[in-house]
Amino acid sequence: MPGWLPRAMVLALALYACFRLGSWAFDQLIGLLINVLIAFFLALAIEPAVSRMSARGIRRGFATFLVFLGVLIAGAGFVVLLSSMLAGQIVDMVEDFPKYLDSVINWVNQTFRTELSRVEVQDSLLHSDWLQKYVQNSASGVLDVSTTVLGGLFRLLTIFLFSFYFAADGPRLRRALCSVLPPSRQAEVLRAWEIAVDKTGGYLYSRGLMALISGVAHYILLLALGVPYAPVLAVWVGLVSQFIPTIGTYLAGALPMLIAFTVDPWYALWVLGFVVVYQQFENYVLQPKLTSKTVDIHPAVAFGSVIAGTALMGAVGALIAIPAVATLQAFLGAYVKRYDVTDDPRVHGRHQWRRGEPLAVRLRRIWHAPEAEGGQGEGDEPQDPQPRS
Repeated sequence: MPGWLPRAMVLALALYACFRLGSWAFDQLIGLLINVLIAFFLALAIEPAVSRMSARGIRRGFATFLVFLGVLIAGAGFVVLLSSMLAGQIVDMVEDFPKYLDSVINWVNQTFRTELSRVEVQDSLLHSDWLQKYVQNSASGVLDVSTTVLGGLFRLLTIFLFSFYFAADGPRLRRALCSVLPPSRQAEVLRAWEIAVDKTGGYLYSRGLMALISGVAHYILLLALGVPYAPVLAVWVGLVSQFIPTIGTYLAGALPMLIAFTVDPWYALWVLGFVVVYQQFENYVLQPKLTSKTVDIHPAVAFGSVIAGTALMGAVGALIAIPAVATLQAFLGAYVKRYDVTDDPRVHGRHQWRRGEPLAVRLRRIWHAPEAEGGQGEGDEPQDPQPRS
């Protein structure tokens, strides 16, 4: 056996063990890493506000605390208003449920010529097997729900703690990062950090502006229909539709439809139609204009980045995908050399037409354009082929 073979085998086993250990540690810490990533982007979002307050003489830590306090007060107030509204509407719906059930049964009897009664329907529902199984599963799942809620609160606290330290100690963190890099790399890191702050802030600004426009539009509709709690529902639609990716639009529109149904079932259809029409207006008109001015990213790239972020990290990836891609695009754009585009009609999607040329000849020339480009140019005289020896 060669002398180097045992050492190579030991080295290979050590590398494999390190790989397995690193893979196990990454799987165990993936939740913490995602929380840190969310906290980092949250700290980038509040960085401009904290920097302005710090420039006016307020200590950076206290300025970060004030910003977080304002966010928590606004979020808590919104949750309290929404909870009180839902509680009142649920009580009203439970009280009016017999009336809704009677109207549905009367419609079924008149349409299908049946003889159903509310008492029979209620008894069949109360004594059904699926209802009993649902109650049993709900009773056994109370502990799981409590564990999930506590885990969510702990995760939220972790995110806020890390984001507080990232925002409060931002200059110290940048100095610590630059201290291990040469001066030429320090400028690049600081520039990337500044671009990330601008793009993340621009993304949140555009989302907040679209949430405001969406809330105002839905508030006008709900107010015209006479739906109760129109201001709270408008805020709900604006925030949920903009800051919850993929399914946010459906969650935002479901609650106003439910409340409108308690007033008049036809109002729910009006709300559904308005939500669908406004969503198309936002996707094709409003969002491209605002996004191009704040995040400067193509709508197709934004859509693809959201899909990729969802596939990689779920809802969290979809939420941070657009600012991350915008930051990467802006940073790489500084190192990509660009040239002036030639003034050619084909760049603008137009073809050069010859005056007086028949349409059939034009179409035939377009069809054989690749052959012409590979052979002789336009206007050249055909040349005789070279004779073979």
